[in-house]
Amino acid sequence: MKIIPAIDLKGGKCVRLYKGDFDRTTEYSDNPVEVARRFSDLDVEDLHIVDLDGARSGEQLNRSIVRAIALETGLNIQLGGGIRNRFAVDNWLKDGVSRCVIGSMAVTDTAEVSEWLLEFGADRIVLALDVKLSPDGTPMLTTHGWTQRTALTLWQCLDTYGQNGIVHVLCTDVSRDGAMTGPNTDLYVEILERYPDVQLQASGGVRNINDLLQLRARGIPSAISGRALLDGAITEREVATFRQSA
Repeated sequence: MKIIPAIDLKGGKCVRLYKGDFDRTTEYSDNPVEVARRFSDLDVEDLHIVDLDGARSGEQLNRSIVRAIALETGLNIQLGGGIRNRFAVDNWLKDGVSRCVIGSMAVTDTAEVSEWLLEFGADRIVLALDVKLSPDGTPMLTTHGWTQRTALTLWQCLDTYGQNGIVHVLCTDVSRDGAMTGPNTDLYVEILERYPDVQLQASGGVRNINDLLQLRARGIPSAISGRALLDGAITEREVATFRQSA
């Protein structure tokens, strides 16, 4: 299983949100490039970056930081946050980003995003599907930086894309993100049972190396970790040992 470190950008700084709440922010560094360099020293290949300002406004306000990270780390960068048109996708892929992460647009305009999958290749697009569980446990999609709820279930959305050869799906249980309560493993297992060919990226709630071991034991291909790595709850040595025992 791949560990994918995560950096959230807000106002030019590296931050983490609590349960997707923009008003509950923890600042980790005013030098995100240096944080990315530290992550590049881990035994990992990928880095997940979210432009939180972009997710809210639809405009990439941290472009220079993303460019610097792509140039200086050598990691495969996947970038999300406010990428809502073909021009933005094309520019980022030409600007050193390996994969564009499409969130709100993947829910609100499936026809347009399906065209991007065909044009740029399914390996260069990640569908970021953020969910909040309904009282009966159904994963309901949210959009626009987790601020807007929809009436669409995760399963309805994935069924729509099933015929378009989707490869990468990032699913975040918003209630777990940044909360250090453990990942929603049952949800991720159900996704893979329904869509076994998807390269799933589990996101939200990873606390420690044991959570990653549990996800790997359940067959999850990749897991994103932000706060646990930033806080040192998962150490460089643990990441190396995890990778060596894969």
